[in-house]
Amino acid sequence: MGFTGDLIERTKRLKEEVDSLSFSYDGYIYNPLDYAWDMHREYLGRYVRQGARVLFLGMNPGPFGMMQTGVPFGEVNAVRDYLKLDLPVGKPDKEHPSRPVLGMKIKRSEGSGKRLWGLVSQLWPDPDDFFAYHCIFNYCPLGFLDKGKTAKNYTPDHLPKEEKRALEDVCDSYLSDIMAMIGPKALIGIGKYAQAKLQAVNNDSSRIVDSIIHPSPGNPQANVDWNGKTIAKMRELNLWN
Repeated sequence: MGFTGDLIERTKRLKEEVDSLSFSYDGYIYNPLDYAWDMHREYLGRYVRQGARVLFLGMNPGPFGMMQTGVPFGEVNAVRDYLKLDLPVGKPDKEHPSRPVLGMKIKRSEGSGKRLWGLVSQLWPDPDDFFAYHCIFNYCPLGFLDKGKTAKNYTPDHLPKEEKRALEDVCDSYLSDIMAMIGPKALIGIGKYAQAKLQAVNNDSSRIVDSIIHPSPGNPQANVDWNGKTIAKMRELNLWN
C-alpha cells in the first residue's frame, strides 16, 4: 500500500476506535476525523512524510481550529492560504448551539494555530519545505465542549480515571504506530502535556524529547515573543539553524 496509504488506514482505525469509546461526560464531543475526514485525509496525504526529522504533537482539537477544519491547529486562513486545503466539512451528530461547525466558512481565527502556522509560514514560505523535515499531529482527535452557554473547552486529562485510561490507550497506540512509520529523530510537545505523552510512548533513547511553549493566547508565557522563544528553543536543540 505504501507509507501514505498505511498512514491513512491507521488513522481510520484511530477514528473507529475513539468512536467506539463511551464517556460519561455531560457535554458535547466532536470527532473531526468523522465529519472533517476528507480534510484530514488530504492533510495526511499531502503533508506527512516518511523520514520527517521532527514530530510536533499538540493535545487535542480546539473549537475554532481542528474542530472546524480537520487540520491540527487548523486556523482557517492558514489552512486555506498556506496549506492550500479547502474541502467540504460536515457536522458532528450533536452540535453545541454556541459552537457550530462551519468548516472553512468560519470567520473566527484560532489563536494557537494563528501563532504556530504564522511562524512556520514566516520561516518556510513554501509548506513543502517545512514538511520535508517536520510533521504536526494532535495526541487526541476528540474535542470536548462544556454544555454551558460559553462552551468551555474541556481537556481530556480531566476525564474520569477509567475513561481517561481507555482513551489514552487508543491514542498511545496510534502515536506509537505513527512514530514507527515516520521515524522522527526528535519529538517536540507543543506544551508540557504533549511532551509527557511523547515521553511515555517513546521507546528510542536516541531521540530528542522536549517541548516548546504552547502558543495559546490563554498562556501568559506565549503572549511575550512566542516566535522568538520558539526559535531559540529549537536552535538550542540543534533542530533549526
